[in-house]
Amino acid sequence: MSLHRKIFLSLAIAIVGISFVFIFLTHLTVKGAIEAGIKETRGWEITSINNELTAYFLEKDHSWDNIQQLNILQNISQDKPEILVMDRDDNVILKKGNSSRRLVQHLGIKSELKINKEKVGQFIYYDPEISNFNKIMIGIPISVVTLLITSGSLFIIISLIMAYRLSKWLAAPLQKLLPMIDRLGKGEFGIQVPSHTKDEYGKIANAFNQMSKELEQAEVVRRNLTADVAHELRTPLTIIGGKLDFLQLQGKMIKPETLIPLQDELIRLNQLVEDLRILSLAEAGKLKLHKIPTNMLDLAYQFKLALKPIAEEKNISIQIDAQTNDTTISVDPNRIKQVFLNLLTNAIRYTPNQGDIYIRLLKDDHSYLKIIVEDTGIGMEQKHLPHLFDRFYRTDDSRTRDHGGTGLGLAIAKQYIISHDGRIEVKSIVSHGTRFIIQLPYNVEAYLD
Repeated sequence: MSLHRKIFLSLAIAIVGISFVFIFLTHLTVKGAIEAGIKETRGWEITSINNELTAYFLEKDHSWDNIQQLNILQNISQDKPEILVMDRDDNVILKKGNSSRRLVQHLGIKSELKINKEKVGQFIYYDPEISNFNKIMIGIPISVVTLLITSGSLFIIISLIMAYRLSKWLAAPLQKLLPMIDRLGKGEFGIQVPSHTKDEYGKIANAFNQMSKELEQAEVVRRNLTADVAHELRTPLTIIGGKLDFLQLQGKMIKPETLIPLQDELIRLNQLVEDLRILSLAEAGKLKLHKIPTNMLDLAYQFKLALKPIAEEKNISIQIDAQTNDTTISVDPNRIKQVFLNLLTNAIRYTPNQGDIYIRLLKDDHSYLKIIVEDTGIGMEQKHLPHLFDRFYRTDDSRTRDHGGTGLGLAIAKQYIISHDGRIEVKSIVSHGTRFIIQLPYNVEAYLD
C-alpha cells in the first residue's frame, strides 16, 4: 500500500471514529438531561407516591395484598393524575386512571420501589401535562440525533475529502523523491530533486541532492584514480620494458651503469605503490602511529637546515616565526616530517626566485598548536582548492609526473594530519602565494602497536 493511501486510511478511520463517538456521547447527554428535567417537574409527586407505596408494603408485611383499596393519588394536586403500580415481577397490581396502559408506560414517569436496596416493585406516574411534556421531550432527542447524524455525515464527507487531499499533498514530495532514489540506485549519480521548501521534506531533498553530488564526485574520483594509477604505472613499466627489449636485441653483456635507469624506474614504481598503500591505510583509519612528545619548533629548524641548499639555488629565504613557547605536542615525528617535507618542497618548487617561505607556530584557543606554512609563490585559482587534497590531483593538467610528482603528496599529508586528530586547510591567491594551515591538538593520546 502506498504512503498516500496509508495516510488517507489512517485519517479516515480517525475521522469516522471520532464522529461516531461524538454523536453517541451527545445523544446520551441530551437524553440524560431531558430525563432529569422530566423527573424534576414532578419530583414532589414521585417522592410522595414512593414513600406511600413503600410504607404500605412494609405495613402489609412485605406484601401488596389489597393494594387496590389504597387511594394513592388523593394528595396529588395535578389535573387528572394516573398511576400504574407493578410488583417485582412487573405484574400490574394497581391501575388508577382511564388512559391506556401502553400510553401510561410510554409517556409516564417511571420510578423503582426499593427497600434496603432491594427492588420490591415499580410504579409509573402519568398526567396530561406530563404527557405533553414527554411528547415534546421525546421529539427533542430524535431531532438532535437526526441533526447529529446529518451534520456528522456531512462533516465526515468533507473531512474525508480534506484528508484525501492532505494525504496526497503530504505524500507528493516523497512521490517525487522515490523515482530519483531508483535512478540513483541504478548508478545515475548527480541527479537533483527540486526543492522549494524549508520544511522536513526540503531538508530531505537537500540531503539527497548533497548525497547525489558526493556520490557523483566519488565516482569521478574512482574513475580518475583508476586512470591515474594506470598512467602512473604504465610510464615506468614502459620505460623498463623498452630498456629490456633494447638490451635483449643487442645481445651483449649488460654493463652495471646500463641498469641504473631501470633501477630508478623501479624505485619510482615501488614508491608509488607504497604511497597508495599508506594512503589507503590512513583513509581506512588503520594507520599505526608511534607518538612521542615532539618539539615542532625544533622540527621546523631541522627542515630549514635540510632544505637550505635547495632554497638557496633560487635565492629563497625560509623564515621561522614562533609566537608561543608551548610547541611540544604528542605526534608521530616520522609522519609529521613527511607532511612538512611535502609542504616545504612544494613551496620551494612554486615560489619564484628571491621569494620567501614562512613557518609560523602559534597557540590556538589553548587546545591546538597552529602551524602555518606560507610562501610568496604563484598561488592557485580558487576552483582548485576544494580538490587540492584529492589523489593524483594537479592544478596544471599539462604538468608531468617528473615535474610535479605523483599527485599523492598532499592527499597523504591530509590523512596524516587527520590521523593525529588534527585539521589542515589551504588558502591561496593567484600571484600572491599559498598558505597551508595545520592544527594539531595538544592532548592527543599516543597510538600503540
